[in-house]
Amino acid sequence: MLRVGLTGGLASGKSFVGRALAELGCHLIQADELGRQAMEPGGEAYEAVVAEFGPDVVRPDGTLDRRKLAAMVFDNGDRLARLNALVHPVVIRREEEILAELAERDPHGIAVVEAAILIENGSYRRFDRIVLAWCRPEQQVERAMERGLTREEALARLKQQMPLDEKRKYAHYVIDTSGSREDTLRQVRQLYRMLREIAS
Repeated sequence: MLRVGLTGGLASGKSFVGRALAELGCHLIQADELGRQAMEPGGEAYEAVVAEFGPDVVRPDGTLDRRKLAAMVFDNGDRLARLNALVHPVVIRREEEILAELAERDPHGIAVVEAAILIENGSYRRFDRIVLAWCRPEQQVERAMERGLTREEALARLKQQMPLDEKRKYAHYVIDTSGSREDTLRQVRQLYRMLREIAS
């Protein structure tokens, strides 16, 4: 089975690219979703996150206030590193379990793991191919603001991420998401054909 890492940055279009690849027939694993599950009450990282960041990040219903947690970590590199150290090992272990199940079930399939910081944490080495969803930094800020972040929140998150132009050095393929949806989908279809040839 071909293991593909799909990465990008804040609002760079990686989820759009991931969904498009899934519609074409790839198996999609979303690290963000696995991270969310890990931090839900009863999840493997929940207790450790509460112990590290305190009761202020817990809502009355027991769930974590992810926005409050984000505000605590995205302008503080040390705290972000601590959160990542609690959550990422759980996420990577779950990814590997799912990848193993998929490889057994569909040995000639294409499994795509969508994750924002594949390169920063060294995870990119676990994959046969790396795909980067790229757009201009000002587009990332605009798109993040359309999703409800303030400009300050968007800039704080971008500051903690490796710039997309730096990530290009690690990518086998770059999908330029700065144009129309149709243009992005055209590139994704072309990428899928190339991945399909490698996986066959």
